[in-house]
Amino acid sequence: MQLDDLRIFVATVDARNFTAAADRLQLSKQFVSRRVMALEASLGVRLLVRNTRKLAVTDLGYEFYERATRILADVADAELAMSSQRAYPRGLLRVSAPLSFGMVHLSPLVGAFLSSNPEVRIDMELSDRVVDVVGEGYDMALRIGTLADSTLIAQKLAEFRMIACCSPLYRNTRRAPMTPAELARHPCLLYGEEARTGWPFEIDGMVRHIEVHGPLRANNGEVIRDAAIAGIGVALLPEFIVAGALESGRLVPLLEAFASRPITLYAVYPQHQQSSVTIRAFTQYLRERFAKGWGA
Repeated sequence: MQLDDLRIFVATVDARNFTAAADRLQLSKQFVSRRVMALEASLGVRLLVRNTRKLAVTDLGYEFYERATRILADVADAELAMSSQRAYPRGLLRVSAPLSFGMVHLSPLVGAFLSSNPEVRIDMELSDRVVDVVGEGYDMALRIGTLADSTLIAQKLAEFRMIACCSPLYRNTRRAPMTPAELARHPCLLYGEEARTGWPFEIDGMVRHIEVHGPLRANNGEVIRDAAIAGIGVALLPEFIVAGALESGRLVPLLEAFASRPITLYAVYPQHQQSSVTIRAFTQYLRERFAKGWGA
């Protein structure tokens, strides 16, 4: 049994697909399939059940996957310990990040990181869809808010507030809401899934979701922010999207006494990447830069 076969098997289980695992490992699909079959033959057990659409993992396969993952992590730790004096970020880093956040706050930081780490290359996709980190071959992704249950490792990078706001013109021409319940009388500008989930506010020590309605819904925060600046209605947006408009006076905050708890920005990555020097360096760099604030 070879370590490379363990790596191939773990990547295949993570991806649930020979093609995705092969792309991830930069190997041919046929080679990945043959090595997994050879591993099963050497162990004398069935690890995977193949069908036309995806792979299923047997009970023995799950047990072997957990052991293989621990072995690979131990090997990576040992390699890192032996090379700590010469370990430095290098190679290709594939990153997925939310569109608005990436354009406003991630984009200005990437150049400085690359300048400080000349042997790193970054392939970044900005999109508001939740990508399949393992299946689509990403090394890491940035996620905002509550994380779904996952085998991915999550590292907290920062927290930021959700801010209810409107334009000064809107506030001066209509009676501003004094409590979240009064939002029922105002046109609200909906960001993402808010039309379904409502807006969270802290009322009497508990977070409650207030049903809101309005003339606009968009999955891009800048669209909602600009509509609020134009005086169309009230918006509830992340601090990193509205910080500049609040500072310039184009927007004014509302319902500050009812602000809900901050939401969290995470870096997430597969378990087999936990010893990556490049991911660790980029994550630490972002954590330090975001700690300086969100003004834009």
